[in-house]
Amino acid sequence: METIGNLWLWAGFGGLVVVALLVDLVLMRHGGAHKVTFKEALWWSLGWVALALLFNAGLWWYLHETAGAALANRVGLEFLTGYLVEKALAVDNIFVFLMLMTYFAVPEEQRQRVLIIGILLAIALRAILIFAGAALLAHFHWLLYVFGAFLLLTGVKMWFAAGKEPDLETNPLLRWMTAHVPFVRRYHGSALWLGRPGHRKFTPLFIVLVMIGITDVIFAVDSIPAIFAITTDPFIVLTSNVFAVLGLRAMFFLLAGMAERFHLLPYGLAIVLVFIGIKMLLIDLYKIPVLWSLGAVALVLALTVTLSLARPPKPVSAP
Repeated sequence: METIGNLWLWAGFGGLVVVALLVDLVLMRHGGAHKVTFKEALWWSLGWVALALLFNAGLWWYLHETAGAALANRVGLEFLTGYLVEKALAVDNIFVFLMLMTYFAVPEEQRQRVLIIGILLAIALRAILIFAGAALLAHFHWLLYVFGAFLLLTGVKMWFAAGKEPDLETNPLLRWMTAHVPFVRRYHGSALWLGRPGHRKFTPLFIVLVMIGITDVIFAVDSIPAIFAITTDPFIVLTSNVFAVLGLRAMFFLLAGMAERFHLLPYGLAIVLVFIGIKMLLIDLYKIPVLWSLGAVALVLALTVTLSLARPPKPVSAP
């Protein structure tokens, strides 16, 4: 696999992520279990975005000094584009997370813990998927066409599914878990289970945590091929993915009260997936410049957010 990542870059990235997570966990524990306010979520969101941009700036400077301006500029644009794509697609995760939290009536003060554990699981699972995908692409170039067709079909499916809420009552995984996993019907603080091994019963918090982890893997199957259309370098793919996922918890609380206001955003995400799918299918005929991709993704997202705010959804009339 061709990559810019060397031992020092991987070590620096790993150290930065560990320190950032420790700071996040310490501050979360220091504040205790509490309802996250909009102001707190806004500052955390800005902090995670700033950290990603600082990392990109540091990576650009390092490559500029060691490998030249051309490579530094290309990698900087690839990271920024990948980060924007992953950040945008993460919004769909958040809407589903919000539905799960609401469906299971997760107490406000326990939502932080569920999300931070879910994020740690997501980082580990995405790392496995990314390295597996990079290894496969290094040996089977034709898989790019498979990824492209998959993204194209996913984008079309997302377009027609926009505005329709998933029916959790008929979700096969959720129905299987509630039928086969012994669990108590009420919450017990932050406990995930009660009792000893062999006589253990799980709390609804555990069910929500499992569902969030699986949901993220399902969404990763869409989002990871999308970034492989921008770059196949596993270092850029993983770092942009991880920085996008790190801000999920803060973004959840930031958007929790505004999900309905961005009702047109799923259409924008569908267009982004179709565009990236077409880009991947054309990769051997014409390689769309990364700067064009960045501009197209940013323009589509900005337009759908602006239109969502300018044209609020029609109120649903009572039956």
